[in-house]
This record gives sequence, structure tokens and C-alpha cells, in this order.
Amino acid sequence: MTSLKAMGAARYALSVAPRRSTLWWRFGARWLGRDAASGALVEQAAIPGVAREAFHALTSAPRAQGFHATLKAPFALRDGATPTELLDALARFCSARSPFSLPPLAAERLGGRLALVPVGRESRVNDLAADCVREFDALRAPLPAVERERYSDAGLSPRQERYLAQWGDPYVLTEFRFHLTLTGSLEQVPPQLVAAVIAAARDAVAGLDGTRLRVDAVCLFEQPDPQSPFRLAKRVPFRGGTR
Repeated sequence: MTSLKAMGAARYALSVAPRRSTLWWRFGARWLGRDAASGALVEQAAIPGVAREAFHALTSAPRAQGFHATLKAPFALRDGATPTELLDALARFCSARSPFSLPPLAAERLGGRLALVPVGRESRVNDLAADCVREFDALRAPLPAVERERYSDAGLSPRQERYLAQWGDPYVLTEFRFHLTLTGSLEQVPPQLVAAVIAAARDAVAGLDGTRLRVDAVCLFEQPDPQSPFRLAKRVPFRGGTR
């Protein structure tokens, strides 16, 4: 685990991530080529029909983020807020929550990328994300103008524009879709390469022997500065008993 930065340009994100001892964590680290807890690079899985260099490039963006599913998108702390305050709030937030398992996950194209998404709607994880968005927004610094412009250039709907103005993220609440990102953009990637990567992801998930991804904590990821990748800084477990 990393130590949280007290000052500077650090950003934080609240996420779901597997325990390090699980098959899911090992899958994510091997697929992306990086362990988000230690920061160490990991030998990537070989994808039949795809050159290692091409697969490495295709997974560059999610590798820097770490294998995770976002609950509250990356944010800087507002003036006067501290990492300790954030951790204390997160401990309170998790204290009465109960673990649950997600439905099976499937590899699908989502927003131009490949991601793992639940088969069917999972209201508990959607509710968890909505609660994170609302509960921790008081600690969030306003979104920088350059980030607002980048989102707006994506052609947002009126509701997404409202969410962006209020929460600093257009893809929250009713626009939220739980996912674990596996690749960067596939828009300019040859179709045969895309097909090979999707097939490999589906085979890898099938090889997890039906193990469900457990949501038993909120994981705090930290990016110490804009040039650094995100690291898993703290895993805060739910304390409300097993369901």
C-alpha cells in the first residue's frame, strides 16, 4: 500500500477492486501488465494472434489506472481537506455496509473500449456508486476547466451536462454503468485484432471457474501527480456483516 500524499497535485478515486489473494486480482494484473498495489510491472498474458507490443499498447491507458471499477471518478481534494479526512470519511462510510457478490461478468465493448460488465442489472453496486458520488463530494475540489471542456467536447446529453456541473462527472447516478476497463479505445484497431482480444478476455474470464467478484470494500486509489499511474493506497472493508 502507498502512503497518501499530504499536499500537492494528488488525485483520488473510489473504486471496487478484487482482493490481492484472489483469481480476479491475478487476472487483472496479468491482463494489464501491472500490479496496482505494489506498482510493479507484471508479465502480460499472451494473446493468440496478437503481437505482445500491440497488446501492451492497447492496454496502456487502463494499466496506468490499475484493474478496478470506478465508484467515484478521480478528484483532487478541495482547499482545506486532507487525505486523513478522506480516509476517516471512508471508514465511516464502510462501517455499516455489507459485502455482496456481483453477477457473472462478461467482456463487452463499452464506450469504444473493452470492459467487463455484469450480466444483468446489479442494483446494489449501482446504489453503492451513487452513495459514493454524493457522500464524498464535499471533499472534492471543483473540476478544472480543461477537464470540463474535454467532457463537453464528447457531446454530452443535457442530463450528463447537469451531472458534470453538479458532480464533476457526467457518467454518474442514472448514467452510471459498472465496468472494469480492459483496453483503451478500439476505434482505430483492426477488426481481427479486436476479435482476438475479445475472445481472449472471454476465455480468461471463463477460466476463473465461475468465481464471482466480491464487493467487500471500497478501494482508495491515489495518483500522486499527473505523470504518475494510480496506486491502490487503501482498501477499506465493509463491516456490516456478510450477506
